[in-house]
Amino acid sequence: MEKAFVIAVDGPGGAGKGELTKRLAKEFGFTLLDSGAIYRVLAYAARQAGLAMFDEDSLVQEANVLSLSFKVEDDGVHVLLGKEDVTKAIRTEENGINASKVAAHPLVRTALLERQRAFRQEPGLVADGRDMGTVVFPDAQVKIFLDASPEVRATRRQKQLEAAGKEADYEQILKEITERDERDRNRPVAPLKPAEDALLLDSTNMSIEEVFETACQYIRTKM
Repeated sequence: MEKAFVIAVDGPGGAGKGELTKRLAKEFGFTLLDSGAIYRVLAYAARQAGLAMFDEDSLVQEANVLSLSFKVEDDGVHVLLGKEDVTKAIRTEENGINASKVAAHPLVRTALLERQRAFRQEPGLVADGRDMGTVVFPDAQVKIFLDASPEVRATRRQKQLEAAGKEADYEQILKEITERDERDRNRPVAPLKPAEDALLLDSTNMSIEEVFETACQYIRTKM
């Protein structure tokens, strides 16, 4: 029996994966999995429980009991930890850094792997992450690796924060992005890299509309 159709979109933070995957899910009527949110929720829950980001065993125990769900609302996809809406809380810069540290632990990634794969259901799934096409869904029918220069990604993040009424230091954001890229690309398990059969898209000089149209054209050739 053929498995449900999966569009796996990988790439570093700030490349535009979130906006692209939301548009693709709506375009094709597929479910959306934000795998990064899973690690962000775990990092948030671990911090709430007073756990250290280097304590792999405790993080695995927390991962095994994590009560996580996604709820689609008119204003987007909401992330729930138990009954608590943590959509905004998990998107802070500090929690994003902690999520990257949590995701670097091999045993934590193993604990969360099957939970992510369970999202693969009809009519299809759009999976947003860093190892969707290489590890979680290696047999995905479509694999896309979306990238952009660190400088452009830092500028985008700065604008997002300022639009939300928050202070944003470009140099600090760029430093954090560069450090996170280094961790993600060089971690021993599931490093950030394109799948061999992935479509490579560099959004540095592309609008989201151009990225979306290019992706849609490619996906339709695989359906």
